[in-house]
Amino acid sequence: MTENIREKLAREVLDIVRRIFPRFDGEVNVALTHPESFEHGDYTTNVALQLSKELGKKPKDIGEQIAAELEKHALVAKAEVAGPGFVNIFLKPEFFAGSLKTILDEKEAYGKSDWGKGKTWLIEHTSANPTKALHLGHLRNNITGMAVSNLWQAMGINVVRDYVLNDRGIAIMKLVWGYLKFGRNDKDETKATVAGWAENKSEWLTPESVGIKPDRFVEQYYTLGTDDFKNLETEALVRELTLAWDADGPYVRELTSLLVGWVLDGQMATMKRLGSSVDIFWKESEHYAEGKKYIEEGLAKSVFTKLEDGAVLSKLESYKIPDTILMKRDGTSLYITQDIALTKLKKEKTRADKMFWVVGPEQSLALRQVFAICEQLGIGKISDFTHLPYGLVSIKGSGKMSSRTGNIVYVDDLIELTKKELKARIPAEKFMFENEDEALEIIALGAIKYSILRTGRTTDTTFDFDTSLSFEGDSGPYLQYVYARIQSLLRKAESAGISGKVSPYPVGEGETLPGSSLARLIARYPEIIERAGLDYAPNHLASYLLQLAQEFNSFYGSTQIVSADDAESPHRVAIAAATAQVIRNGLKLLGIETLEKM
Repeated sequence: MTENIREKLAREVLDIVRRIFPRFDGEVNVALTHPESFEHGDYTTNVALQLSKELGKKPKDIGEQIAAELEKHALVAKAEVAGPGFVNIFLKPEFFAGSLKTILDEKEAYGKSDWGKGKTWLIEHTSANPTKALHLGHLRNNITGMAVSNLWQAMGINVVRDYVLNDRGIAIMKLVWGYLKFGRNDKDETKATVAGWAENKSEWLTPESVGIKPDRFVEQYYTLGTDDFKNLETEALVRELTLAWDADGPYVRELTSLLVGWVLDGQMATMKRLGSSVDIFWKESEHYAEGKKYIEEGLAKSVFTKLEDGAVLSKLESYKIPDTILMKRDGTSLYITQDIALTKLKKEKTRADKMFWVVGPEQSLALRQVFAICEQLGIGKISDFTHLPYGLVSIKGSGKMSSRTGNIVYVDDLIELTKKELKARIPAEKFMFENEDEALEIIALGAIKYSILRTGRTTDTTFDFDTSLSFEGDSGPYLQYVYARIQSLLRKAESAGISGKVSPYPVGEGETLPGSSLARLIARYPEIIERAGLDYAPNHLASYLLQLAQEFNSFYGSTQIVSADDAESPHRVAIAAATAQVIRNGLKLLGIETLEKM
């Protein structure tokens, strides 16, 4: 496991403050940040400015005392005061040499830590409507949920990913009706009954019989059923189906399960293509009835109130959020009670310390209400529950991607079109992949994922083919290309008999290791993971990887890395290998694969 040097230095600074100013008993936030330039050190802290008023001393004088003590630290080469009292810290070259060795030794494990050892965090992501194929609206949810949870796993947290299926209710019955009426081989609408289907299942089409991906196959019947629902006679039939489902009527649940199962099969195929995973599925049909018991519990605890007409209302004024109806006057419970029941179920089954919901921002208030009520009922502290909203994703020029059923961009279609666009942009003489389709898939997915993850989670973003598929600049293919370029360089070194070997540290005063700026940047990787994970912000890692790739290209352009006549060539090769390893590790956390040749 990799040590986070920033945390270690922060503790050292705090110890120094307590030691040299024993009378100071206040709170101080020792935050170490990176200066804009390596010329100003590896870390800087404003702790002297914080202490100035409390101690009645000039920040510069306090900073000089702290700097003098820091220089006694085994890893600190120099500490100096800059500006009004910032303390700049320079680490010793030995530290960076050791960091390079650690990377080359640990390989895929580099950057991982035991920060979250013993913690279990649950994260719900994607949870798409079980009547539709995954489309653009689900993409950011899915990619963000996976990247954030990957970061947590790298921090040693036990991560459980879950997925909720709302597999009951009138929307599902619209699907059932659409299939019964429009899904027959002979299109005989008079036979559109559940009993008719049960007796003659072969008379209805299936995804296999028409050769259509199961989720797309089912979605068309949901659309037809929804449109037909506008007819009053159809509406009555659909409501009868809903009641029949609730009463566990013959065959209706069997047909519902079949249709929802087809959709889920298709959704999971797309998620597999995206490299996404789910550990637990929750079906609304299995827990929806549990919600009503929390109404009585809330009333007994006086955290709910019953209105004169019999409806039940929350009491959330202490949380400074609006109240919400939990049960109608006719005794019908609302979705919020199901959410409460499911939250309790999740907590009991997974024993999660923290629970996260990657859900659109439009659900913010509803989730805050659920979290507050769960605290009132003793299910968990409100701090145990976190909503991770995200911005919208649009596609530049997406009009050409509209489906026949509406302005919908399906995830599978986006991937295929990206592959097509990608191939058209690569000159034929440079298209030298051993497996063309596999390579295009990897690069296309890298372009799509990086374009989403490179921006702040809550910022709206637009997928632009020109920038996202560029092999130069801020894009997934650019990072993949830099990695492949380094692999080519390492193969060249191997052919020349040059093995990567880290130089211990400079001998002469003022000397620097070749590629020292790159080595200093590489060493920051473990803390970038932690920062991105705790901020729920994969864009921190994406920005870092871009900076690292650009720094390597500067190194590559100014230095002959592989040279049989240069004694420092093994060290340069080691830096190149370490850079490639960090890029590969970081991209993997973002859900992006790499290619050895491009």
